[in-house]
Amino acid sequence: MNIWGIINLILIIIILAIAGSWLWIKIEEKRVGGAITNEEFEKGKHKAQIIDVREKNPFKRKHILGARNIPMTMFKYQYSEIRPDLPVYIYSDTPSVSLRAVKILKKNGYQKVYWLKDGFDGWKGQTKTSKY
Repeated sequence: MNIWGIINLILIIIILAIAGSWLWIKIEEKRVGGAITNEEFEKGKHKAQIIDVREKNPFKRKHILGARNIPMTMFKYQYSEIRPDLPVYIYSDTPSVSLRAVKILKKNGYQKVYWLKDGFDGWKGQTKTSKY
């Protein structure tokens, strides 16, 4: 196999990996459910617990107003701090991280769990910013 054949093979593998990752997220979104838009999130956030699963430093720099930070690295140890009787709104920078948090909660009996479909990068509502 010549150099161009190897390069083409590597590119095909990369493209398949990206497509596979995208497909997995789409399948998980359908299976888990609970994806909500910015508008739905904004409308219901005053009655819900808003949980930011990003790490501490990005949360300190900027987060959705009213959110509490439980980093994904600590989520399986701290999720019990979230009340199961109230709706839970989860967000992160990426859908896969939000979906992991949602799956943990649902596995542990939480019923009203939703996640911000467009993630924090797509958030158009109020935020709290620090000079950190």
